[in-house]
Amino acid sequence: MELHINYLAILIAVIANFVLGFVWYTPLFGKAWGKEMGYDPDMQPEKSEMMKGMVFMVIGNILFAWVLAHNIAAWSFVPGMEKMSNVSQAITTAIFTWLGFYVPGELGATVWQKNSWKLFAINTGYQLASLLVVASIIVFWN
Repeated sequence: MELHINYLAILIAVIANFVLGFVWYTPLFGKAWGKEMGYDPDMQPEKSEMMKGMVFMVIGNILFAWVLAHNIAAWSFVPGMEKMSNVSQAITTAIFTWLGFYVPGELGATVWQKNSWKLFAINTGYQLASLLVVASIIVFWN
């Protein structure tokens, strides 16, 4: 059995996720997120720091989309999966990945690092939205 991975879908997912992250953490929740993180709202990071952050974000987005594509492809071998619609498959993938891998880590950070529940909601909301976007692109383009 061979896994079918659409690398163009991964590339599009990486770009879409990068845009989503910019929108989520800048105009939508940027001020609230910065306040919850304790950042000075008047401070502007250096350009080299911003570029380094963007490079690592792109690398992370590539790994995220690539691994999720493999996970989705592996599930295609489960009997009955072909009967699921693309929408159901994308939503199921996103929600179960979010519940199993993202929410527990954020819960731990909220409790042990004494992060606020508002920060929890902003971060986990982004992670779920990101999973929905990336899973949808991968599922519909396979």
